Amino acid sequence: MYLFIPKNDTIDTDVNPVAVSGFNYLPTSTTNTIVNHQYYSLSYNENYEQAEWVAYELTNDHLSGSNRKRPYFIQDKKVKTQSADYRNYKKSGYTKGHLCPAGDRKFSKTAFDETFLTSNISPQKADFNGGVWNRLEQKTRYWASKDKQLFVVTGGVLSKNLKTIGHEKVAVPTHFYKILLDYSEPKIKAIAFLVPHEASKKPLYTFVVSIDHLEKLTNIDFFPALPDDLETKLEASSSYKDWSFN
Repeated sequence: MYLFIPKNDTIDTDVNPVAVSGFNYLPTSTTNTIVNHQYYSLSYNENYEQAEWVAYELTNDHLSGSNRKRPYFIQDKKVKTQSADYRNYKKSGYTKGHLCPAGDRKFSKTAFDETFLTSNISPQKADFNGGVWNRLEQKTRYWASKDKQLFVVTGGVLSKNLKTIGHEKVAVPTHFYKILLDYSEPKIKAIAFLVPHEASKKPLYTFVVSIDHLEKLTNIDFFPALPDDLETKLEASSSYKDWSFN
């Protein structure tokens, strides 16, 4: 396993993120604060008290595992500025929405428990978290089972003047995004979603946008390690014809 670090990013070097075949799937960080855990990495934005993105690999092998006991949410000790306390969510009207879903990490207790760090959550309405967002997470697992290996990047769109909750003023995004990259033969492909933070019964394909569009919204370069010609092609497309929505 090899890891390549984007230029100008600062990371904790004692634990490397999961990487396959040397491909660096990490986006750039607008805060220069990338934190690596054993089974996912994140870029923390202290101004909004949450990650601007969480990135991880999802393979067919990750989808096995028994139901596990949910631990308590705890602060992420690797975030030097301290991640938000879970008590910010109490009586806020918002749930603790996972960015890397616990359901993607049932294959080991360590991997599962890591998803309950508060750096991996964002305020989400219950009918969004358990509705359209849950449908997208389940569809992502379906695609991972078919394509064998995906790289996943997820976060809320963080911008000025967002509503906040709790004494630490945790921002409430108005939209959440998810980007999937299938970096394998015979056909490398990618798809991106931008979902309004509200209940919806719309088909998932109606939320497909180009990665370029998300980069303009977030100021994040999502796959800087891709060859330039491939990056340009994949990130400009908003087509979903290579992804099954049945």
